Amino acid sequence: MHEIIEKLQEQSETVPIPLELPTFEQIVVVEEEILMPLPAELKEYLLYASDVIYGSLEPVTVSDPYSHTYLAEVTAYAWSIGMSREYVAICQQGNSFYCIDQEGQVMLWSEDELESETWETFWQWAEEVWLQS
Repeated sequence: MHEIIEKLQEQSETVPIPLELPTFEQIVVVEEEILMPLPAELKEYLLYASDVIYGSLEPVTVSDPYSHTYLAEVTAYAWSIGMSREYVAICQQGNSFYCIDQEGQVMLWSEDELESETWETFWQWAEEVWLQS
């Protein structure tokens, strides 16, 4: 995990208005908004690497509730178009969503179904998908 966070931070783009890392309290607020706990690895990402801007994918964030990447809003939208409520969206790509289950496994939900490819952990997804985007 630490190696992947370091890679992400090294690759992160400099932007005029950088993202901020959230407080633990902001993560709790999001959990209350979606009425479910976040998997541990997703919390780690949010606390230590959600300020990274890299590649063509924009994973969810929680520090700004008005952002287009705000976890509660992205997840609520995914649920509204058919993604199962047992999953939390971690990244939107059009009307497809990378999502995570409570055990930490990441999947791609697209057009009313889960694709066959999965990633065992958030960090595996970050390394194999996000860092390659």
